[in-house]
Amino acid sequence: MTPADTKLPRWKCTVAYDGTKFTGWQSQVGGRAVQDLIEAALGKILGREVRIHGSGRTDAGVHARGQVFHFDGDWPHDPAKLLAAFRTRLPPTIQVQSARRAPAGFHARFDARGKIYHYEIRHGGFGDPFEYPFCWSLPHTLDVAAMKAAAARLVGRHDFRAFSALKGEEREDNVRTLRRLEVTARGPRIRIAAEADGFLYKMVRSLVGALVGVGLGRLTPDDLTAILRSRERTHRVKTAPPEGLCLTRVYYGGVKNERARKRGGGTPPTPE
Repeated sequence: MTPADTKLPRWKCTVAYDGTKFTGWQSQVGGRAVQDLIEAALGKILGREVRIHGSGRTDAGVHARGQVFHFDGDWPHDPAKLLAAFRTRLPPTIQVQSARRAPAGFHARFDARGKIYHYEIRHGGFGDPFEYPFCWSLPHTLDVAAMKAAAARLVGRHDFRAFSALKGEEREDNVRTLRRLEVTARGPRIRIAAEADGFLYKMVRSLVGALVGVGLGRLTPDDLTAILRSRERTHRVKTAPPEGLCLTRVYYGGVKNERARKRGGGTPPTPE
Protein backbone atom coordinates (compact mmCIF):
# COMPACT_ATOMS: atom_id res chain seq x y z
CA MET A 1 0.00 0.00 0.00
CA THR A 2 1.40 3.41 -0.93
CA PRO A 3 1.18 6.43 1.40
CA ALA A 4 -1.44 7.93 -0.91
CA ASP A 5 -3.65 4.88 -0.44
CA THR A 6 -3.90 5.50 3.29
CA LYS A 7 -5.83 8.70 2.60
CA LEU A 8 -8.50 6.90 0.62
CA PRO A 9 -11.75 5.72 2.23
CA ARG A 10 -11.67 2.15 3.52
CA TRP A 11 -14.41 -0.27 2.55
CA LYS A 12 -15.47 -3.49 4.28
CA CYS A 13 -17.16 -6.08 2.04
CA THR A 14 -18.67 -9.52 2.53
CA VAL A 15 -18.48 -11.98 -0.35
CA ALA A 16 -19.93 -15.43 -1.07
CA TYR A 17 -18.40 -17.81 -3.58
CA ASP A 18 -18.58 -21.32 -4.93
CA GLY A 19 -14.95 -22.39 -4.72
CA THR A 20 -15.28 -25.42 -7.01
CA LYS A 21 -13.50 -23.97 -10.04
CA PHE A 22 -11.13 -21.57 -8.30
CA THR A 23 -7.60 -22.11 -7.01
CA GLY A 24 -8.55 -20.78 -3.58
CA TRP A 25 -8.83 -17.29 -2.13
CA GLN A 26 -5.26 -16.01 -2.32
CA SER A 27 -3.96 -14.46 -5.54
CA GLN A 28 -1.91 -16.87 -7.64
CA VAL A 29 -0.13 -17.01 -10.96
CA GLY A 30 -2.77 -17.60 -13.59
CA GLY A 31 -5.34 -15.31 -12.03
CA ARG A 32 -7.92 -17.98 -11.12
CA ALA A 33 -8.11 -17.24 -7.41
CA VAL A 34 -11.14 -15.46 -5.96
CA GLN A 35 -8.95 -12.55 -4.89
CA ASP A 36 -7.67 -12.14 -8.46
CA LEU A 37 -11.15 -11.81 -9.92
CA ILE A 38 -12.33 -9.35 -7.27
CA GLU A 39 -9.24 -7.20 -7.72
CA ALA A 40 -9.69 -7.23 -11.49
CA ALA A 41 -13.32 -6.17 -11.08
CA LEU A 42 -12.34 -3.37 -8.69
CA GLY A 43 -9.67 -2.20 -11.12
CA LYS A 44 -12.35 -1.71 -13.77
CA ILE A 45 -14.78 -0.09 -11.34
CA LEU A 46 -12.31 2.40 -9.85
CA GLY A 47 -10.02 2.82 -12.83
CA ARG A 48 -6.90 1.96 -10.84
CA GLU A 49 -5.06 -1.06 -9.46
CA VAL A 50 -6.53 -2.09 -6.11
CA ARG A 51 -5.30 -4.59 -3.54
CA ILE A 52 -7.81 -6.30 -1.27
CA HIS A 53 -7.12 -7.94 2.09
CA GLY A 54 -9.19 -10.95 3.21
CA SER A 55 -10.00 -12.24 6.67
CA GLY A 56 -8.07 -15.41 5.79
CA ARG A 57 -7.34 -17.78 2.94
CA THR A 58 -9.51 -20.65 1.81
CA ASP A 59 -8.05 -23.53 -0.20
CA ALA A 60 -9.01 -24.63 -3.68
CA GLY A 61 -12.50 -26.11 -3.70
CA VAL A 62 -13.55 -24.53 -0.38
CA HIS A 63 -16.61 -22.29 -0.42
CA ALA A 64 -17.66 -19.18 1.49
CA ARG A 65 -20.90 -17.48 2.43
CA GLY A 66 -19.32 -14.86 4.66
CA GLN A 67 -15.74 -14.14 3.62
CA VAL A 68 -14.77 -10.57 4.53
CA PHE A 69 -12.27 -8.32 2.76
CA HIS A 70 -11.33 -4.67 2.83
CA PHE A 71 -9.84 -2.25 0.33
CA ASP A 72 -9.06 1.44 0.04
CA GLY A 73 -10.75 3.29 -2.79
CA ASP A 74 -12.50 6.51 -3.66
CA TRP A 75 -16.08 5.53 -4.58
CA PRO A 76 -18.28 8.64 -4.89
CA HIS A 77 -21.59 6.76 -4.99
CA ASP A 78 -23.60 4.85 -2.41
CA PRO A 79 -22.82 1.19 -1.49
CA ALA A 80 -25.77 -0.15 -3.49
CA LYS A 81 -24.20 1.11 -6.70
CA LEU A 82 -20.89 -0.45 -5.75
CA LEU A 83 -22.63 -3.81 -5.31
CA ALA A 84 -24.32 -3.38 -8.68
CA ALA A 85 -20.96 -2.63 -10.28
CA PHE A 86 -19.47 -5.78 -8.73
CA ARG A 87 -22.38 -7.86 -10.00
CA THR A 88 -21.79 -6.91 -13.63
CA ARG A 89 -18.06 -7.59 -13.45
CA LEU A 90 -17.87 -10.83 -11.47
CA PRO A 91 -18.93 -14.36 -12.46
CA PRO A 92 -22.18 -15.62 -10.90
CA THR A 93 -20.16 -17.93 -8.66
CA ILE A 94 -18.66 -14.91 -6.86
CA GLN A 95 -21.10 -12.39 -5.39
CA VAL A 96 -20.23 -9.44 -3.15
CA GLN A 97 -23.21 -9.30 -0.80
CA SER A 98 -22.50 -6.21 1.28
CA ALA A 99 -20.24 -3.17 1.19
CA ARG A 100 -19.92 -0.31 3.63
CA ARG A 101 -17.46 2.31 4.74
CA ALA A 102 -15.16 1.17 7.55
CA PRO A 103 -12.91 3.05 9.98
CA ALA A 104 -9.50 3.89 8.54
CA GLY A 105 -7.75 1.43 10.87
CA PHE A 106 -10.04 -1.52 10.19
CA HIS A 107 -8.30 -4.70 8.99
CA ALA A 108 -10.32 -7.69 7.75
CA ARG A 109 -7.77 -10.17 9.06
CA PHE A 110 -6.32 -8.68 12.22
CA ASP A 111 -9.58 -7.34 13.63
CA ALA A 112 -11.45 -10.64 13.25
CA ARG A 113 -12.48 -12.05 16.62
CA GLY A 114 -13.65 -15.43 15.36
CA LYS A 115 -14.86 -17.54 12.46
CA ILE A 116 -17.57 -20.12 11.87
CA TYR A 117 -17.21 -22.92 9.34
CA HIS A 118 -19.75 -25.54 8.34
CA TYR A 119 -18.92 -28.90 6.82
CA GLU A 120 -21.58 -30.92 4.98
CA ILE A 121 -21.57 -34.72 4.75
CA ARG A 122 -23.97 -37.09 3.01
CA HIS A 123 -23.66 -40.65 4.31
CA GLY A 124 -25.15 -44.04 3.53
CA GLY A 125 -26.40 -45.18 0.14
CA PHE A 126 -25.85 -43.29 -3.08
CA GLY A 127 -24.67 -39.71 -3.34
CA ASP A 128 -26.70 -36.89 -4.85
CA PRO A 129 -24.99 -35.61 -8.04
CA PHE A 130 -26.55 -32.18 -7.50
CA GLU A 131 -25.03 -31.91 -4.01
CA TYR A 132 -21.66 -33.43 -4.88
CA PRO A 133 -19.74 -30.11 -5.23
CA PHE A 134 -20.90 -29.04 -1.76
CA CYS A 135 -20.60 -32.11 0.46
CA TRP A 136 -18.51 -35.16 1.23
CA SER A 137 -20.48 -38.15 0.02
CA LEU A 138 -19.77 -41.39 1.91
CA PRO A 139 -21.36 -44.75 1.08
CA HIS A 140 -21.11 -45.97 4.68
CA THR A 141 -23.49 -45.00 7.48
CA LEU A 142 -21.73 -43.04 10.21
CA ASP A 143 -22.24 -43.43 13.97
CA VAL A 144 -23.47 -39.90 14.71
CA ALA A 145 -23.69 -40.45 18.48
CA ALA A 146 -20.02 -41.45 18.64
CA MET A 147 -19.08 -38.43 16.52
CA LYS A 148 -20.93 -36.10 18.91
CA ALA A 149 -19.17 -37.64 21.91
CA ALA A 150 -15.79 -37.23 20.22
CA ALA A 151 -16.49 -33.63 19.19
CA ALA A 152 -17.18 -32.69 22.82
CA ARG A 153 -13.66 -33.85 23.76
CA LEU A 154 -12.07 -31.29 21.45
CA VAL A 155 -13.92 -28.14 22.51
CA GLY A 156 -11.89 -25.65 24.53
CA ARG A 157 -8.51 -23.97 24.45
CA HIS A 158 -5.85 -26.41 23.28
CA ASP A 159 -2.71 -26.80 21.23
CA PHE A 160 -4.21 -28.12 17.98
CA ARG A 161 -0.93 -28.98 16.27
CA ALA A 162 -2.09 -32.59 15.87
CA PHE A 163 -4.97 -31.32 13.72
CA SER A 164 -2.88 -29.07 11.51
CA ALA A 165 -1.57 -30.13 8.10
CA LEU A 166 1.69 -28.20 8.38
CA LYS A 167 4.60 -30.54 7.72
CA GLY A 168 7.85 -30.02 9.55
CA GLU A 169 6.93 -26.44 10.47
CA GLU A 170 6.71 -24.98 13.93
CA ARG A 171 4.28 -22.13 14.39
CA GLU A 172 4.85 -19.55 17.09
CA ASP A 173 1.44 -20.35 18.52
CA ASN A 174 -0.61 -23.47 17.82
CA VAL A 175 -3.10 -22.76 20.59
CA ARG A 176 -6.65 -21.95 19.56
CA THR A 177 -9.94 -21.70 21.42
CA LEU A 178 -12.45 -24.01 19.78
CA ARG A 179 -15.68 -22.53 21.08
CA ARG A 180 -18.01 -24.93 19.33
CA LEU A 181 -17.78 -28.23 17.48
CA GLU A 182 -21.28 -29.54 16.87
CA VAL A 183 -22.46 -32.55 14.91
CA THR A 184 -26.09 -32.54 13.79
CA ALA A 185 -27.86 -35.04 11.58
CA ARG A 186 -31.04 -34.99 9.55
CA GLY A 187 -31.75 -37.96 7.37
CA PRO A 188 -28.66 -38.76 5.27
CA ARG A 189 -27.17 -35.30 5.91
CA ILE A 190 -24.67 -34.49 8.64
CA ARG A 191 -23.50 -30.97 9.36
CA ILE A 192 -20.44 -30.19 11.46
CA ALA A 193 -20.20 -26.62 12.79
CA ALA A 194 -16.81 -25.36 13.97
CA GLU A 195 -16.40 -22.00 15.67
CA ALA A 196 -13.09 -20.68 17.02
CA ASP A 197 -11.03 -17.58 17.53
CA GLY A 198 -8.88 -18.83 14.65
CA PHE A 199 -7.87 -22.01 12.86
CA LEU A 200 -4.57 -23.62 11.89
CA TYR A 201 -3.79 -24.81 8.38
CA LYS A 202 -6.51 -27.27 7.31
CA MET A 203 -7.58 -27.60 10.94
CA VAL A 204 -11.31 -27.75 10.22
CA ARG A 205 -10.89 -30.41 7.54
CA SER A 206 -8.63 -32.38 9.90
CA LEU A 207 -11.17 -32.20 12.70
CA VAL A 208 -13.87 -33.39 10.30
CA GLY A 209 -11.65 -36.20 9.04
CA ALA A 210 -11.03 -37.33 12.62
CA LEU A 211 -14.73 -37.24 13.47
CA VAL A 212 -15.57 -39.25 10.36
CA GLY A 213 -12.92 -41.76 11.48
CA VAL A 214 -14.87 -42.09 14.72
CA GLY A 215 -18.13 -42.39 12.81
CA LEU A 216 -16.66 -45.25 10.78
CA GLY A 217 -15.41 -47.04 13.90
CA ARG A 218 -11.74 -46.58 13.01
CA LEU A 219 -11.15 -44.20 15.93
CA THR A 220 -12.76 -43.74 19.34
CA PRO A 221 -13.45 -40.56 21.32
CA ASP A 222 -10.59 -41.62 23.62
CA ASP A 223 -8.30 -41.84 20.58
CA LEU A 224 -9.08 -38.21 19.66
CA THR A 225 -8.32 -37.09 23.20
CA ALA A 226 -4.97 -38.88 23.06
CA ILE A 227 -4.16 -37.46 19.62
CA LEU A 228 -4.97 -33.94 20.79
CA ARG A 229 -2.72 -34.30 23.85
CA SER A 230 0.13 -35.76 21.79
CA ARG A 231 0.43 -32.54 19.76
CA GLU A 232 1.74 -34.65 16.89
CA ARG A 233 0.11 -35.23 13.52
CA THR A 234 -0.65 -38.87 12.82
CA HIS A 235 -1.69 -40.75 9.70
CA ARG A 236 -4.78 -41.82 11.64
CA VAL A 237 -6.20 -38.32 11.18
CA LYS A 238 -7.32 -37.89 7.59
CA THR A 239 -7.94 -34.51 5.95
CA ALA A 240 -11.52 -34.26 4.70
CA PRO A 241 -11.94 -33.17 1.07
CA PRO A 242 -12.47 -29.44 0.43
CA GLU A 243 -15.88 -29.48 -1.25
CA GLY A 244 -17.86 -29.95 1.96
CA LEU A 245 -16.32 -26.94 3.70
CA CYS A 246 -17.80 -23.44 3.78
CA LEU A 247 -16.67 -20.31 5.63
CA THR A 248 -20.01 -19.16 6.99
CA ARG A 249 -19.17 -16.11 9.08
CA VAL A 250 -16.34 -13.90 10.26
CA TYR A 251 -17.19 -11.75 13.24
CA TYR A 252 -15.64 -8.63 14.68
CA GLY A 253 -15.86 -6.46 17.77
CA GLY A 254 -14.01 -5.81 21.00
CA VAL A 255 -10.32 -5.04 21.37
CA LYS A 256 -8.24 -5.36 18.24
CA ASN A 257 -6.05 -8.41 17.99
CA GLU A 258 -2.79 -6.53 18.49
CA ARG A 259 -0.82 -9.69 19.22
CA ALA A 260 -1.79 -11.16 15.85
CA ARG A 261 -1.09 -7.84 14.14
CA LYS A 262 2.44 -7.68 15.62
CA ARG A 263 3.11 -11.35 15.00
CA GLY A 264 1.78 -11.47 11.47
CA GLY A 265 2.85 -8.08 10.18
CA GLY A 266 2.05 -7.86 6.50
CA THR A 267 2.50 -11.56 5.79
CA PRO A 268 -0.37 -13.48 4.18
CA PRO A 269 -2.64 -15.42 6.55
CA THR A 270 -2.48 -19.18 6.81
CA PRO A 271 -5.10 -21.01 4.72
CA GLU A 272 -7.69 -22.75 6.86
